[in-house]
Amino acid sequence: PTRDDRGWYISPLGPNPWWTAVVSVVPALLCTILIFMDQHITTVIITRKEHQLEVGLACAPAKGCGYHLDLLVVGVMLGVCSMMGLTWLVAATGLSISHVNSLKLESECSVPGEQPRFLGIREQRFTGLMIFTLMGCSVFVTSVLKFFDRLKLFFMPAKHQPDFIYLWHVLALVFIRKLLDCVFTKPELSWLNDLMPENKKKILEDEEVEAQTHVH
Repeated sequence: PTRDDRGWYISPLGPNPWWTAVVSVVPALLCTILIFMDQHITTVIITRKEHQLEVGLACAPAKGCGYHLDLLVVGVMLGVCSMMGLTWLVAATGLSISHVNSLKLESECSVPGEQPRFLGIREQRFTGLMIFTLMGCSVFVTSVLKFFDRLKLFFMPAKHQPDFIYLWHVLALVFIRKLLDCVFTKPELSWLNDLMPENKKKILEDEEVEAQTHVH
């Protein structure tokens, strides 16, 4: 869990009154229809005849119950994500079409001006597996990804930089910080610069005062 005041499981009702469970049936039904249509529309687009996938009749694809299994997995994951308070995972129509287009096989043109001929789709599971594996691993390298985002700003023109508040005011802050050196002493500025928690600072200050008392 990302918060200390909650666990992995989220109560369906929570602090809400009991009648909210009855009222939520209507939007839940609408969401079910939307997810069902999204899943099947994506399947219909991907299995079009021009893609030449390994399918037989429209009502009996060669992959058998694979398409129904896909919908079952999506439904189970929606239930698990709902109980844990996570975002839903549904069919990504745009990404699915882009993935199919990237796996197209075309003939090599030997005659100048000849258009390449579509040969079929490289059907495989490796790219999908690697995509979600790398997405899962990105959780452990969040700080590295943020660092690279900051590095890219050095090579990005000012007009293309994102509208972050620290980018607009960083020069002013540096100038003001240098002026503070002329006004305050280093111990006083350490109270502003030190990132140590307040409770640890207090302990160290007490130990320092106690040590000076023993010396005197």
